[in-house]
Amino acid sequence: MSSTSGFHSILFVEPGENVDGREEPPFFGDLNLDHVLESMTAGRDEYELNPFFYAPLHDVAAVRYRHEVLRDLEKNDVCESITAFAEKTRRMCEHLVQVEKRHHALQKQSWFLDAAEVYCEAVRSLAEELARRAVGSRGLQGFRDYLADYCASERFTSLAAETRALKDALSGVQYAVRIRGNRVTVSRYEGEADYSAEVEQTFAKFKQGAAKSYLVRLPDFADMDHVEAQILDRVARLHPDVFEALDAYCGRHRDYLDETIGRFDREMQFYLAYLEYIARFESAGLPFCYPQVSAHSKEVSADDAFDLALANKLVPGCGDVVCNGFYLEEPERIVVVTGPNNGGKTTFARMFGQLHYLASLGLLVPARSARLFLPDRLFAHFEREEDIETLRGKLEDELVRVHEILERATSDSVIVMNESFGATTLQDALFLGTEVMKRIVDLGPLGVYVTFVDELSSLSESTVSMVSTIVPENPAVRTYKIVRRPADGLAYAWAIAEKYGLTYERLKERVAS
Repeated sequence: MSSTSGFHSILFVEPGENVDGREEPPFFGDLNLDHVLESMTAGRDEYELNPFFYAPLHDVAAVRYRHEVLRDLEKNDVCESITAFAEKTRRMCEHLVQVEKRHHALQKQSWFLDAAEVYCEAVRSLAEELARRAVGSRGLQGFRDYLADYCASERFTSLAAETRALKDALSGVQYAVRIRGNRVTVSRYEGEADYSAEVEQTFAKFKQGAAKSYLVRLPDFADMDHVEAQILDRVARLHPDVFEALDAYCGRHRDYLDETIGRFDREMQFYLAYLEYIARFESAGLPFCYPQVSAHSKEVSADDAFDLALANKLVPGCGDVVCNGFYLEEPERIVVVTGPNNGGKTTFARMFGQLHYLASLGLLVPARSARLFLPDRLFAHFEREEDIETLRGKLEDELVRVHEILERATSDSVIVMNESFGATTLQDALFLGTEVMKRIVDLGPLGVYVTFVDELSSLSESTVSMVSTIVPENPAVRTYKIVRRPADGLAYAWAIAEKYGLTYERLKERVAS
């Protein structure tokens, strides 16, 4: 239908966006975003939401468009109206599924009519409620206007009127069934008496207190049996006008679902799924914010940020989630993270990548505040098991994957590299890491480089050193806090010394004994 509102999508500013067919980005597994998405979309399989999460935005205006919608959905009354609409359309879809599953033509038509009735009610209710709600987003304002035009259109008004009239006509169908032995007779209802009340009254005098019930609840099968089907066929012959009208209705309104409304229903689940997902973290006191985004400035920062996938594991068990922060100022581009093993370095790297990707989806990000860059692409290089099919060793495989990243990345990309070349000697790791870092620095993208080679943290003015810290009194205990300071290798050395009993205190004890 045509509409003066010009609305076409609640997700995209420009018309014509089609993300269906998008495949999962290669970095999803490295950043654990695949686990996040799986948990987030659970129970919403029919909406096929994954492609929306595989399609990042590259325009600041497009991100702000989604932020506006999310701010509207933070209003309880607006969110409740949208959620109620989604529940009704889901029920409608369940009815349409039954249409495909059933075998008897009249039963299929009945399910179809019920689906259309639910649809009309869902559309009418949402139009009335949005007209009363204070929505500030361009997206919901546009859809509200579209819905108002649609509800006033001849297409919808005739659908609603015909649906109501047909439901009333069917509810007025009456018939009589006589059963004698194995013979069933169906006839018009001629005002025959209903003897059920008299039978119940006759046998009431034999009732002696509460008696054990031997009634068995029979299963309610969706499909009719052959007797029910034949009864229905004969009822249809007795009332041909009503059932011919039902057949004509189903043919005439086969495509009753408005394309724009159907797309809105599906796309809105993108927002609702994410808001429902992060609500559990917000209840646990973890912060989320609308990031400031830029397609030009690479001065990025985040305060009290955390790894969303790790939080999803810890929060249900009441585990503590450690938040971290970072900032980069001109001419800084690459955060080089060093420190002891199991100190949170990999989690920090994933967090950095997640923040930038979630921001590019136009979503709230897991941080108290954030200023982030919209990359053209995101790349990740994490350690992987050897793949025997490639016939390459682990180091060769790493070099091939790093080469592919450097070939495809641009100055507007984000690169996350975690423990690259960790299986080599220190000398080889220093040489290879230096060569790779020089290429990245010359290219100019933003990124994180996790390494055990301290020298890489001071390679150029583009690199910034951050270190995973330990408890000073007990170097073997990790704080999981990543702080901005020069790498000194002491934390790693203390942990090793403690592990092998070579600290000053332990050596004194051993000498004294």
